[in-house]
Amino acid sequence: MKKLARKVKNKIFRKRNKRNQHDHELKPDKVYSLFDRTKVIKENQQVPVRKISKFAWNGSILNISGYIYIKGLPLLKEDQVRKRLLLVSNGYLFKAVSLRDCALSKTANPADVHEKMLKDYKWAGFEQQINFSTLVNDKPLPTGEYKLFLEIEVVDDQNVKHQEVHTVGNVSKFLKNDVYSTKMEFHSARKLMKFNLIVNYDEDEKTINLSSHKLQEIDPALLEMDTGKEANRFLRKLNTWIFNLAYRMFCLLPIQTNKIVFASDSRVDLSGNFEFVYEELLKRNDDFDFKFFLKGSIRNRKSLFELISMARHFATSKIIFLDDFYPLIYPLKIRKDAELVQLWHAVGAFKTFGYSRIGLPGGPSPFSKNHKNYTKVIVSSENIRKHYAEGFGVNIDNVIATGIPRTDFFFDEAKKALVKERLYKEFPFLKHKKVILFAPTFRGNGQQSAYYPFDVLNFDELYQELKDDYIFLFKIHPFVKNDINISYQYSDFYYDFSSFREINELLLVTDILVTDYSSVCFEYALLNKPMIFFSYDVDDYIRKRDFYYDYFSFIPGPLAKTTEQMISIIQKQDYNFEKIDSFVHHFFDDLDGKASERVIDQIVYQPDEDQTFEGK
Repeated sequence: MKKLARKVKNKIFRKRNKRNQHDHELKPDKVYSLFDRTKVIKENQQVPVRKISKFAWNGSILNISGYIYIKGLPLLKEDQVRKRLLLVSNGYLFKAVSLRDCALSKTANPADVHEKMLKDYKWAGFEQQINFSTLVNDKPLPTGEYKLFLEIEVVDDQNVKHQEVHTVGNVSKFLKNDVYSTKMEFHSARKLMKFNLIVNYDEDEKTINLSSHKLQEIDPALLEMDTGKEANRFLRKLNTWIFNLAYRMFCLLPIQTNKIVFASDSRVDLSGNFEFVYEELLKRNDDFDFKFFLKGSIRNRKSLFELISMARHFATSKIIFLDDFYPLIYPLKIRKDAELVQLWHAVGAFKTFGYSRIGLPGGPSPFSKNHKNYTKVIVSSENIRKHYAEGFGVNIDNVIATGIPRTDFFFDEAKKALVKERLYKEFPFLKHKKVILFAPTFRGNGQQSAYYPFDVLNFDELYQELKDDYIFLFKIHPFVKNDINISYQYSDFYYDFSSFREINELLLVTDILVTDYSSVCFEYALLNKPMIFFSYDVDDYIRKRDFYYDYFSFIPGPLAKTTEQMISIIQKQDYNFEKIDSFVHHFFDDLDGKASERVIDQIVYQPDEDQTFEGK
């Protein structure tokens, strides 16, 4: 064991010495840490004292803690010690993962330490959470064989740095059956990769062996039902050309002032905002001519007959209602006396979207035509008009604060009572315990690369701590491709409601909402019930996605970065209710349940303009 550690250490030191041989020549334009400023590096000649007190896996995430110190080198100052977990392959360092320093008393069993250890080696403790699915440039640990080592670096009062590398020691008790295996996944628009990660204890070397094996690497586009990619690309271009030509030809016909189109590539029925706008139109008892073009996904093909029909009705309708991204319509020039209205499926303004993300990963080209031909965009509040104008690339005068039609649901007590009765009848288990609804947004740059890393949730810990009083529902974004794998032992606690279409109905029977960056927090705030923001990756999300507001002061509920923190908030009922009222009044101008009426009055009838529907 000692011989192996020494061999590995020598190779690592030789590699670092070549890289750092000029470290003593400090350059004024570079900031150096205490460890960089040391002029002498001394390899210690004794085995460090170390022990792993926690070595727990949750999916591909390792939670590790323990302590390590070198006898005779006091650790009284946190900034004089650094610890890392080394992944070594074929005797060479592959990656060093920093371990968070903490007090020895926090990561050691009291029976393992004595008073002198606590006094002289206060900062010997360490802990860290390591996700092997995102270990290397947000990708899984590459195929190969690895061993784990601990490294400690201590700078003494004479400015001498002492380094020591050693195995992690006997951690076999943390591995059931002496082995652990899990899957690692990577999702992007162009690549889907799956790996097996196998963990076992090496009795001879007294350390951990990791084995990563790639199981799959494919282009997600190949998973689509369509075949003949090049032929389909040509066919799509031809269909688009025919559609655009037909639209221009049908624009020679007069606009039918009573015709209204509902078009969506994300729903197959009149739900969400469509439902409430349509029902309000029916109440007006006008002779409207409704046309519906509804598909469940932008991937769903439209026949040539459908395209010709759509071109005719888009060209001759007074109003076209959209509720989401609709690429077919963006190249079109909307006629002077017609309206293209984006009802949008989200409420409020939270994470940046559309042209607010120019220059960010997954952001649009500034030359894109997407969204820019909307003549009207509805929002919930005057305070957020500017964000939607920027996101959609439209003039702010085209953005009107009518309120969001589907939020009228929360002010209709009779309808809410009927929905709750129906849900309790259909799902009786919702009545017997408090309901936690987990509704995060997806990760990835868009629909083709969307996923959610379920390993960030500790399923067993949630179950053990909350099963007596709660049930846990999943409502995962429809873009997410990877599935939730829930063990049968938890079947009385976890329930997957991801295919349930209308989340607003689920909110009525929800006692605690757990979300992250999803706009569902706006609707739920109208119910004045507790919510938790489980944002394990908030730092990374701010860098890559960003928000319209400071996230930490914006969220109307506590932040949890780990499962343990989420459980603690729930058990202590520490929900920060005081922020909800101001949150609601900032993002909603009117709390009267009449948003659908305002949409119809201000868009369909346009009271301040000469253009009105016939018969009114």
